[in-house]
Amino acid sequence: MHRADAARMVALGLQKAPAGARLHAVAEEGVPTREIAHAIGRAFDLPVASIASDDVAEHFGWIGSVFAMDLPATSIATRETLGWTPTGPGLIEDLDAGAYSAS
Repeated sequence: MHRADAARMVALGLQKAPAGARLHAVAEEGVPTREIAHAIGRAFDLPVASIASDDVAEHFGWIGSVFAMDLPATSIATRETLGWTPTGPGLIEDLDAGAYSAS
């Protein structure tokens, strides 16, 4: 999520969320790891290759199990509770714009 959306969500959470509420700050749902890897590869002019699911743990080590998980996330309840809608660029758009690169 874009930092401006995160900041607005935190401010709204402090103002509107009931005590003990759990808020989930997710602007997009279901951005595949493959798309993220390709965007990072484009940003840093690096090659990107698919890794067979059987080889993920060997290639990435302990974090490979995280990449192999299907962990969908949603902020529907947070949006409804706070009346919040993210408006900033999505992750891939932000990566493609150079938001996380050193240049």
